[in-house]
Amino acid sequence: MSLSLPADPPGARSLTDVVGEMTAALDGRSTWFPPATSAVVFVIDGLGARNLAARSGHARFLAQAGGRRAVCRTVFPSTTASALTSLLTGASVGTHGIVGYRARVPATDDVVNQLRGWDAGHLPPGWQRATPSSAGERPFFAVSKSEYAGTGFTAATLGGAEFHGEDDLTQRVRAAAALASRVPGSLTYLYAPELDAIGHRRGWESDEWVAALERVDAAARDLEAAATRGVGIVVTADHGMVDVPRHRHVLLTEGGLTDGVRHIGGEPRMLHLYASDTEADAVLTRWRHAEAHRSWVLSRDEAIEAGLFGDVADDVRARIGDVLVAARAGIAYYDDREADKGAQRMIGQHGSLTDEERVVPLLGLGAFARS
Repeated sequence: MSLSLPADPPGARSLTDVVGEMTAALDGRSTWFPPATSAVVFVIDGLGARNLAARSGHARFLAQAGGRRAVCRTVFPSTTASALTSLLTGASVGTHGIVGYRARVPATDDVVNQLRGWDAGHLPPGWQRATPSSAGERPFFAVSKSEYAGTGFTAATLGGAEFHGEDDLTQRVRAAAALASRVPGSLTYLYAPELDAIGHRRGWESDEWVAALERVDAAARDLEAAATRGVGIVVTADHGMVDVPRHRHVLLTEGGLTDGVRHIGGEPRMLHLYASDTEADAVLTRWRHAEAHRSWVLSRDEAIEAGLFGDVADDVRARIGDVLVAARAGIAYYDDREADKGAQRMIGQHGSLTDEERVVPLLGLGAFARS
């Protein structure tokens, strides 16, 4: 059957290639960016290009920074664990193996959070299979919130980067600008999770999200102003966001959708369904019959053949669900059998294939302005 999957435009830039192009610019070899003396990649978690465009009056600095190629495509699933790993390793999701927010560990048959599972001992050494892009090649700094220092995900994605913890966004920006200005040839990763956190709690259309957008817009302006001449800056994001109010929730206790499903991974807009033995075909048929009018429903083999995960290593295949359900409409799926209903209070969501979730800003500042 035809899956009618959305196709990336010819020549679309990928988030996976951003850091590689930035480091190439430090040697004057980038096809995207002009030469620079050092570089900063500023990741504003949860800022989709369409979110920014819709609220451009509250982010005039960022809106005016957009050139002819001011966007790129994030990975599938469009979620933080997968996207940041691809950004920082330059590897496809199918290569590095972080295939979603929650994914199955074949050796234990447990479904594990891919951001926090390292620290609980639920993810084995080498689970993230790729090497960070700048590991051992040049001075590499990470400036983020202090709580991320020493976590398993930080170690897996940033390797030997020199970590600088700053809880205040203004101080984070100043630290990143100072490092880039002081150390020629360096790459600095600057991370702002605040907008995403507010989006999940209140939705991206809320007044609180707009206020947070104004703060990150000011932070980007201050970053460019504080960096010395020759520093190239890229502002980008890991994913965009879709608001899903409670009345748009689809509860999986309805209609027999959990029949034959052993585990549910992923997240509300992109499910990994791990089927019980011999039940994969029946689960696929059942979900297509019930949900194909508002979601893309694919088998594992179909998703891999379509290239959604990029090149997929043999030992990554079993991490991917037997059936994938990616929301096309403004809905979110929840397993209502779970005792903890906290996740159902989230409004802002992401993970699927829509442009709202996958198209993110790619803005050049400083030496990279209008690139």
